Amino acid sequence: MKRALISVSDKTGVVEFAQSLVELGFEIISTGGTKKALEDSAVPVIGIEEVTNFPEMLDGRVKTLHPAIHGGLLARRDDATHMAAIEAHDIAKIDLVCVNLYPFQETIAKPGVKLGEAIENIDIGGPSMLRSAAKNYAAVTVVVDSVDYAPVLAELGDHGAVTFETNQRLAAKVFRHTAAYDALIAGYLTDIVGDEFPEKLTLTYNKKQALRYGENPHQQAAFYTEPLGAKNSISEAKQLHGKELSYNNIRDTDAALRIASEFTEPVAVAVKHMNPCGVGVGTTPEEAYLKAYEADETSIFGGIVAINREVDAATATHMSRIFLEIIIAPSFSEEAFAILSEKKNIRLLSVPFSGPVNAVEKTSVIGGLLLQDGDAVAEDVATYEVVTDAQPSESEWKALVAQWKIVKHVKSNAIVVGNDKQTLGIGAGQMNRIGAALIALNQAGDKAQGAVLASDAFFPMDDTVTAAAEAGIKAIIQPGGSIKDKDSIAMANKYGIAMVLTHVRHFKH
Repeated sequence: MKRALISVSDKTGVVEFAQSLVELGFEIISTGGTKKALEDSAVPVIGIEEVTNFPEMLDGRVKTLHPAIHGGLLARRDDATHMAAIEAHDIAKIDLVCVNLYPFQETIAKPGVKLGEAIENIDIGGPSMLRSAAKNYAAVTVVVDSVDYAPVLAELGDHGAVTFETNQRLAAKVFRHTAAYDALIAGYLTDIVGDEFPEKLTLTYNKKQALRYGENPHQQAAFYTEPLGAKNSISEAKQLHGKELSYNNIRDTDAALRIASEFTEPVAVAVKHMNPCGVGVGTTPEEAYLKAYEADETSIFGGIVAINREVDAATATHMSRIFLEIIIAPSFSEEAFAILSEKKNIRLLSVPFSGPVNAVEKTSVIGGLLLQDGDAVAEDVATYEVVTDAQPSESEWKALVAQWKIVKHVKSNAIVVGNDKQTLGIGAGQMNRIGAALIALNQAGDKAQGAVLASDAFFPMDDTVTAAAEAGIKAIIQPGGSIKDKDSIAMANKYGIAMVLTHVRHFKH
């Protein structure tokens, strides 16, 4: 008679699985809560102590770590010495293992969880049995996911055995599962001891969805998310309407969310190709959206819009007049949803907004990975330095602070021209700063008169200040730090422009 060892924390479908195995001629071994659940459903089951002839001990920490279990899992059926060894020690073969692990992720996700509780939810015996069975997959079927119950039963019913190919696939799944489990534990304990950049980096992600393609149709792609990701992120957003997101949709929506999360007042952010094309601030969502739309009526077409307030009917009516790929907001009123969902090609997403997320940034390079703290430095306007004779007016200060929040999210070299209500011109990703400035100023046109200019990094020359003055800019905000700062300050004084140094750089490569 074949033997199956079943010990699961998540008991979804396990009783039916065990009943089916019994009908197929399996003898069931089990432990603890799983054994009780099977017995309560009248499934014949053998306790683990009957196999090991040793009691469970240390509050259940030791029960399956025994030669009678691992010998039965690891013995190679095609090796005569292995088979003789287990026979000599009266060890029976175990042909199928069904195990899932203590809920470590669910435990550490609970608010205020204590270290001791987390430690007790680190499974030892479960991963050991899984790894033993998976190592010997040529002879042992190992199941770690309830979605595999039905396929395994089907093969057993049709052929009397599980195919080598299926066993190999299930073994690979097990090692992914145990690796992910250990990665979560390693990450949790590493965070506790405060080792920000440890000598070994163990990361795990869960596949959220397959994507139709990547940046281009010839590139395959998929979307993976962190097991304990930030709630106010694209990875945790709920899709309410529309077709599946694409690779580029996800990246652009992430960019829009990052900017919108900088503001506490109502804001609307339109993004194209990872850069903002219009940002509007208002007293209502409608006003904020209209400001973002008016900032660049051409580029917003086919763009992504993030708005940090519930979308109401008035705002939705304006949004429905053009083609937008995605709208993401905390919520949509019934009327707004009815208006927007009439457009079949729009995606509507909801996500909570709770300020900037200071997550570690990960950037891949060929053969490696770069990590850095997120650019979420807490800035205090009181530490900013006015270095010119002219002082910013109250409205200019508001504009400078608003545009400084935006320019940090624009690809470097970056220049943003705007006022306290909206962006007017954005120069992104240029190889020199004056090039970025000229693009932003040209886009702003006559609206640059009386506006402010924000630069993500210092001015290496005074030419940007000259261009700003000629366009009518009244105030500039930049980090400072160039050996030629004095030239830019002198040029600002010449034209009566107020210049503020933040002493914080915001490169975005």
